[in-house]
Amino acid sequence: MKSGIRPAIAAKAGAISVLALLLSSFVMPSAAAAAKPRSRSSSLYWGATIGAQLTGTQAPFDMTAVSKFERKEGKGLSLVGFASPFANCASSPCSFYKFPTAAMENVREHGAIPFFSWASQQTPLSLDEPDFQLADVTNGTYDPYIRDFATAAKAWGHPFFLRFNFEANGNWFPWSEQTNGNGPGQYVAAWRHVHDIFTSVGATNATWAWCPNVNISHNLQSLRSLYPGDRYVDWTCLDGFNWGARSDSPGWLSFGQVFRSTYRQIARKIAPAKPMIIGETASNDRGGSKAAWIRDMLARLAAGYPKIHGVLWFDVIDRNTHWPIETSRSVTRAFRKGIRRRVYTRNIYADLSASPIPPPR
Repeated sequence: MKSGIRPAIAAKAGAISVLALLLSSFVMPSAAAAAKPRSRSSSLYWGATIGAQLTGTQAPFDMTAVSKFERKEGKGLSLVGFASPFANCASSPCSFYKFPTAAMENVREHGAIPFFSWASQQTPLSLDEPDFQLADVTNGTYDPYIRDFATAAKAWGHPFFLRFNFEANGNWFPWSEQTNGNGPGQYVAAWRHVHDIFTSVGATNATWAWCPNVNISHNLQSLRSLYPGDRYVDWTCLDGFNWGARSDSPGWLSFGQVFRSTYRQIARKIAPAKPMIIGETASNDRGGSKAAWIRDMLARLAAGYPKIHGVLWFDVIDRNTHWPIETSRSVTRAFRKGIRRRVYTRNIYADLSASPIPPPR
């Protein structure tokens, strides 16, 4: 994550690219060859992680960014994504980020649900963070901080998604078992330890979202070994992108090619009883039609993928990849038309009280 006064939007480590892990090449199937989607019996939350490009400050610290995004899409968001590490260590001593009550309340008052990504790391981000190893979390080094954070979450009192230590099946974050001196079994132990602290102080308004990265090339760490267990997970989650035509990319991939394999593994084998949400997704605009990709994604989610009950677009300028929807009029129109479907819920959740958060009906 990038350091700054406000908690930073999560980004992959620049030195080790996600793309280098995606070694296989794929061919876009024709519409006739695509599998017929299954019918859907529930609605979907929808939203975005919105960067600073719209107003100079990311949402939800500036809710004007949300308003500008919604004007382009013609519909209120039911999810707003944002993120924070444990601490900013750009100077000594480290400064620890508190529970973002004001940002959470901004989202709730807008009628949306906070989708908060929280990571046991410092900024500036490095794969070598010896003071923030998974063992440090489990052995209690940060218990006072975590307990204060959880107590503040309880005091705020409203439901929110908590996406803790995401994409751990890769090797681009310091909480992976493949980096930073971490070892097998330590990810699950750290997750359960933090979860237990939240439970002990009564912070049951956190809905725990376990969020690995899609495993397109089938060479990331085993998901089964990283799953904390049904008692410790409320929703499963997936992150995945169509990187398009750029260096180290597997090429232009359809939404199904990005998500289908890992979705089936989780939905059928690892956590079949859990609802799923897409925590981050977007498409590049180089190598194919981004507008067509968005139309396909929103249509398929509306009609199929029955375990998926929410999706957040990664509307952030990230490493010169054109993720934001506002990159062209055709892309904006495609998203606006697709999200118009009634299956995608509006910002009607200011009074949401159920926890864990249920799928929308």
